[in-house]
Amino acid sequence: MNDYNSLILLIKARIAQKDKSPLYVKVSETIKQAIQQKMLVGGDFLPTERELSEMLSISRITVRKALDVLDKDRVVVRSRGCGTMVSDTLEYSLKEPKGFSQQVVLKGKRPDTLWIKKEIVASNADVAEQLNISVNDEVFLLKRIRYVDDQPVSIEESYVPAHLIADADDIQVSLYEYFRSQNIILTRTKSRVSAQMPTDEFLDHLGLKSTVPVLVIKQVAFDITGQLMEYSVNYCRGDMYVFVAED
Repeated sequence: MNDYNSLILLIKARIAQKDKSPLYVKVSETIKQAIQQKMLVGGDFLPTERELSEMLSISRITVRKALDVLDKDRVVVRSRGCGTMVSDTLEYSLKEPKGFSQQVVLKGKRPDTLWIKKEIVASNADVAEQLNISVNDEVFLLKRIRYVDDQPVSIEESYVPAHLIADADDIQVSLYEYFRSQNIILTRTKSRVSAQMPTDEFLDHLGLKSTVPVLVIKQVAFDITGQLMEYSVNYCRGDMYVFVAED
């Protein structure tokens, strides 16, 4: 992106809004919005701190704080001598139980979900062990294709003890948002990452013609009391994800 006029107009309009949000937050939020609207895409460079300061008539300190926020959220990649570039990979934190949708939104991207299954099944030995329940106990199997900006990126299977979900149709894009609506607060996760070759199902569901590496993320999530709430198996495109274990 070489013409920054649309971006600058968008940021100026946000700055002009009369609310109590700090100036640097207005700038960082608007850049995320520009990414969601595809005004900026992965690989695009932002104007320099000096250029943004002059274009927006704000201090370089404010610009730097805004870029620091975007850098912390891994929306951009900053490199001394090269500038600030919009990240073209999805960095997904394994440290905090924010959920896929929330993490995608924080990075200025748009999440979506295509549900494949929402049904009660009997837990097998692996699911029972992970959730600390008995074999054949009822669990909800929630299987979906995950999208980022309309592009399929992963297939995820979640297993949740059946009594935790009153009506699976109430779960829309985010399972974790449903948990929050039921006053279930997830506080930590434990994850294991491995790699495998893609299955025919994976290639078919994600509409891929060529073989890509698959990262398999097996994760359990705990609530504030230490109770196991979810066991998930996420099959992710290895060419699009970067997983972060800690900040």
